[in-house]
Amino acid sequence: MTSAPVQPVNLAVIIGSNRVGRFAPVVAQWFLRQTAGDDSMTTTVLDLGETSLPERLGSPRGAEADELTAVTRQLDAADAYVVITPEYNHSFPAPLKNLVDLHYTEWQAKPVGFVSYGGLSGGLRAVEHLRQVFAELHAVTIRDVVSFHGAWERFDSDGSPRDAEGANTAARKMLDELRWWATALKEARSRTPYKF
Repeated sequence: MTSAPVQPVNLAVIIGSNRVGRFAPVVAQWFLRQTAGDDSMTTTVLDLGETSLPERLGSPRGAEADELTAVTRQLDAADAYVVITPEYNHSFPAPLKNLVDLHYTEWQAKPVGFVSYGGLSGGLRAVEHLRQVFAELHAVTIRDVVSFHGAWERFDSDGSPRDAEGANTAARKMLDELRWWATALKEARSRTPYKF
């Protein structure tokens, strides 16, 4: 008896900063290199620096509505998420909160991993706030976080971490956990739809 082929995990990578001159693309490009060539997952990117979402909750119109529909479809199709976030004033960026609040069922019973960066705390305070938000949305957050404190000094001019082995190992560990949760929760949702 042969088992059915394992379907790749559909991973949505969310770049949570839209600040002018942001460091997010450096961190994101490094992280996306970690997922490249991994046959166990397919990766899409949602960059909030290149996305115009409604600034008010409610019923958007026109181009905003079209963009929101496209983003909602992308989030809904995902089996798992990785949020790349800086820390602003001991928390995460407003555009990221906006994205989260514009959606609800899309997050439910799916895992969320984090890559954070910042000053002394490495963005970990932003991650702890996000854990509370995603718990309210019935998502499962991954314990292991990839974090860069003093991020601007942690990457070389080519956009690679100076401690590549440590960073790459942390990313693989987080992705392995994320893949396990994504597979388990996808199977659970297929057997019993999540309606809580």
